[in-house]
Amino acid sequence: MKISFTFEPKNEIQEQLKHAFSNHSFHFEKGSLPPKDTEIWVTYGEDVREESIQDLAQLKWISVASAGVEKLPLTSLAQREILVTNARGIHKTPMTESIIGHILALYRNLPAIYHFTEAQKWEKPRGSRELRGSKAVIVGPGAIGAEVARILQAFGVEVVGCNRSGDAVESVDKTVSFEHLLEELADADIVLSLVPSTEQTRHLFTKEHFTAMKSSAIFMNFGRGDVVAEEILASALKTGAIGQAVLDVFEVEPLPSQSPLWGLDNVIVSPHISSHSDYYVERAMEIFSRNLTKWEKGESALENKVDLNLGY
Repeated sequence: MKISFTFEPKNEIQEQLKHAFSNHSFHFEKGSLPPKDTEIWVTYGEDVREESIQDLAQLKWISVASAGVEKLPLTSLAQREILVTNARGIHKTPMTESIIGHILALYRNLPAIYHFTEAQKWEKPRGSRELRGSKAVIVGPGAIGAEVARILQAFGVEVVGCNRSGDAVESVDKTVSFEHLLEELADADIVLSLVPSTEQTRHLFTKEHFTAMKSSAIFMNFGRGDVVAEEILASALKTGAIGQAVLDVFEVEPLPSQSPLWGLDNVIVSPHISSHSDYYVERAMEIFSRNLTKWEKGESALENKVDLNLGY
């Protein structure tokens, strides 16, 4: 079986895969399309396009070494019954640490302390707050959201999860559906979006949602940039409808120089790096290896199987 990678893991990882699955033929070549006899394609996902799968008549499975699959030609893949899996869950540790780090920095006024240090000023910034007793709403509480919730609860934070179904989620105090999100925002101190990009989540946050929030609320987007229109978010920040935004994802990336988000003193721009970790590829390959073992045994219940109709 031909297994083609269109990115190049470290040589050590390549050799481990070849040794563990010696009955397969591995092809590693960054920046080019897979050979035509490829049956399993391992990719970060950006190169999977309508035209790129047309000549892959034997393709049966695409293993995406990242979480997002919204840019894939999902309809065509579904029509050809090509299996798609992703690496959902590998971002849990680095993203949780990034999110908690930003929250604590803002609550304990660390940016001001850093500024005064750089300016060589002995000055005590005002406005430090305690996290204990606050309320966080996590929209899209999957693996990452559940871990963030677990840590926040340890700090004494009430955590509400909000998802498509309203079904209960681990580590949150209660869960509501998207339809009831607005009702939870009035007393929320932190609103964290972690949703994937789907038809149901695009521009999920409207002007009405930001109007409902506290003027001191922190809005954090670490999921997908199209959950809110940039002009609506910028307006909420400029008018004081909300207090602060911490953004790791944007509608257009890199964030254009003319974006109204630049220059606002209540916005932290993180250039889509919250998931970065030295262990990223290693963890993605662990999932792929477990799935390839199942695939060899003829099992269909692979880990992180994507529902091509839902888009995640």
